[in-house]
Amino acid sequence: MVLYYFLLDIAVCNRLLPKGLRLQTAFCAFQNSMRKKIISARKFIKPSFSYLIEKKRDGGEFSEDEIRFIVDSILDEELPEYQQAALGMAVYFQGMSAQETAVFAEEMMLSGEVIDLTGIARPKIDKYSTGGVGDKTTLVLGPLAASCGVVMPTMNGVDEEHVISNLDKLSSIPGFCPDLSLKDFKAQLKKVGCTFIRQDKEIAPVDAMLYKLRQNTGTIPSLPLITGSVLSRKLAEGAEGLVIDVKWGNGSFVKDLEQAKQLARSITRVGRSMKRRCVALVTDMNQPLGDTVGTALEIKEAIQLLQGEGPEDLQELVLKLGMEIVRLAGVAGSTLSAKQTVQSHLKDGSAFEKFKEMVAAQGGDTNVLDNPDKFPTAKHVRKLPAPKRGYVHTINAGMIATGVQKLAVRKNGKYDPAVGVSEIRKVGTQVKQGEPLMMIHYNEESKMEEALEYLKSAYRLAPKRPNPPELIVERVA
Repeated sequence: MVLYYFLLDIAVCNRLLPKGLRLQTAFCAFQNSMRKKIISARKFIKPSFSYLIEKKRDGGEFSEDEIRFIVDSILDEELPEYQQAALGMAVYFQGMSAQETAVFAEEMMLSGEVIDLTGIARPKIDKYSTGGVGDKTTLVLGPLAASCGVVMPTMNGVDEEHVISNLDKLSSIPGFCPDLSLKDFKAQLKKVGCTFIRQDKEIAPVDAMLYKLRQNTGTIPSLPLITGSVLSRKLAEGAEGLVIDVKWGNGSFVKDLEQAKQLARSITRVGRSMKRRCVALVTDMNQPLGDTVGTALEIKEAIQLLQGEGPEDLQELVLKLGMEIVRLAGVAGSTLSAKQTVQSHLKDGSAFEKFKEMVAAQGGDTNVLDNPDKFPTAKHVRKLPAPKRGYVHTINAGMIATGVQKLAVRKNGKYDPAVGVSEIRKVGTQVKQGEPLMMIHYNEESKMEEALEYLKSAYRLAPKRPNPPELIVERVA
C-alpha cells in the first residue's frame, strides 16, 4: 500500500512538474505522508485541578504540559482562586525542581508580551534586587551600565522595594514620568541605554496575578515561586543576562541568611537552565545602606555616587555589582579590567551625564540634578539623641524605613520629597550620650510621636564594640 502511494505521487508529479524536479518532490511528499502516519500527535488529557493540587501536595513533579495548563488556566481565569491558593501552599511546602521552575518561569513569561530587543546591538543585562532600606544601587547601576555600553531594561516590580521604591525616590525629581508605553520603552533603551519605569501590565500578567495571591496566603517566601517570578519578568523585558542582589536581614523580606543563599542559587541555576547568564551576590541588610533614607535625600546620595563619591558601603556595593554587569555583558574580561571600567565611568562624569539623559528622556527636570540644593527641604530638622554612651551594636533597618514612612506619606499616598533621615550612625560607631544617632527631616509635628517610636527602637547600644557585618556575604555564579 505504501509503495502504491509512492508511485501515485510520482505519477502526479510527472504530469505537473518540470522533469528535473519530479522525482525529488514526489519523494518529499512520500516522506511527509510516512511521518504523519508514524508520528501521531501526542494528546494531553487535561487533569482536574484537585488532582494537580494533590499531586504537588504529595511531592509529585509536574510535567511541562501540566505547568502550561496551570498557567493558561490562571490567565483565562478558569482556575478558581481558592484552588490557586491551595496549589501555591502545596508548592510552598513541597517545592519545585529546577526543571519545573524553569518551565514555570518560561510559561509565565509567555503569558504576556515578550519584548524583542534584538534590534539593539549592545548587550542587554538587567539587575534584580530583593529590596533594601536606603539602597540606591539600582538608581546608579542603570546609567553606569549605559555609560559602559550595556543596555539595562529596568522595570520596577513590587517585590524590588522595601517600603520606599526606586520610583518613589525618582518622583522627587519634578516632572519625572515612571510610565512609558512598551514602544517608548524600547525607543529609550535604544537611544539612552537605560530606563526606570513601572512594570507594564502586559509583562508576565500571570505572575502579577499570582503575586497578589501570594501576598494574601503567606507564600511570598517560596523559593521556586520567587525564582519563577523574577525570571519571567526580567526575561520578558528583553534581558539576556541578570545580576541579582539578594539581601538578607531585618531590612529585607528575606530574614534568614541560609534562605538568601538558597534563593541566589535557585535563580542562577534556573536562569542557566533557561540559557541566560546569571550571577548573584548575597548582601547584608541588617542596617541601612548609605547615610540617608527618604526620597529626595536618597536621590542626592545617588548623585554623589554617580560622581564617584558618597558613603563607603554604597561605593563598595556599586563597584562590585557594576563589575558583575560589565563582565556578564562581555564589556570587560578580567576582574581588574571590570573594576577599572566601572571606576573610570564614575569618576569621569559619564555615568552622571547618562543619568541626566535618562531623567530628561522621562520628562524630569535635570536642573535639580546639577543643583541638588534645589530639591525641597524640610521645615524642621532634629537629632535622634543617643540615650547613653556606647557603641552602636545593632540597627533594625526595617524599623527605620517604617519610621520614615510614617513621617513622609501624605494623605494622597504619595511621599513628601523633603522628609527622611540622614547622617545615620552605623554598626560599630561610638557615640556619647546625647550625640545624634541620625538627623530627622520632617514637616508635620503631628506625625513625629509615632515615627519616633520606630526610630528610637531601631537602635541598640552596647559597651563593647561589635564587629561590623560583612557587606557582601557570598557570590553565586
